[in-house]
Amino acid sequence: MAERTTSSITIEATRDKVMAVIADFAAYPEWTGAVKSAEVLSTYPDGRAEKVHYVLEASAIKDEYTLKYTWDDDKVVRWSLVEGQMLKAMDGSYTLVDNGDGTTHVTYELTVDVRIPMIGMIRRKAEKVIVDTALKELKKRVEG
Repeated sequence: MAERTTSSITIEATRDKVMAVIADFAAYPEWTGAVKSAEVLSTYPDGRAEKVHYVLEASAIKDEYTLKYTWDDDKVVRWSLVEGQMLKAMDGSYTLVDNGDGTTHVTYELTVDVRIPMIGMIRRKAEKVIVDTALKELKKRVEG
């Protein structure tokens, strides 16, 4: 398994507003560059998604995969791969910390392993691009 890639950003919004955007999977195609569709397959009793199926198109990379989510209120959401075509593993999380001034510190952690051989350095660079892009897109969506 690859090393975990981590990055953080501060968003000008409360933690619950940030988590509401993260939890709105149906809207992902509107604001993420790579996700072409996101379909919630099952939910927990509180209405939050348990399993979500994605269709991804990023440059030459096309894939479909399903992730399982676990939620800790509006503080943390974690996911892991249930099944995928190109992916062997994908584990990640968003951790949201209320800064006490109406802003939220968001940390995104991601570990990805793919079925095709890939040099570790290239995989880590790709993870870094994915994480940084996701945080910037999230910030733009929440603040916009």
